[in-house]
Amino acid sequence: MNILKVILVTATIYHAVPEQTDSTPDITASGARIDINNPLKHRWIAVSRDLEDKGFVFGVKVCVTGAGQLDGIWTVQDRMNSRWTNRIDFLVNEELKDGKWDNVRIEIIDDDNRL
Repeated sequence: MNILKVILVTATIYHAVPEQTDSTPDITASGARIDINNPLKHRWIAVSRDLEDKGFVFGVKVCVTGAGQLDGIWTVQDRMNSRWTNRIDFLVNEELKDGKWDNVRIEIIDDDNRL
């Protein structure tokens, strides 16, 4: 696994519900379908639009550190509202209610399957 880019961001959580997404909460901005019964199993994140310009685009694998139990490998599959910058959102199950971390390290990685 090779590290391709590293950035520090604020990380938060979101649920696949209309109040936090749009009228189609089971479909990400990339068009991927979410298993509403267990969204966390996908290990998908949404990124703020400014991060897309830095290479954090749909399908990119990201290694996250500094977010406690949510540390690990995630895939970019969603896009955040334009009001947010320098931020990621973890797609999680509704049982997980609170989550905000500052100075979370995200690394674009070459998992030998994508590049």
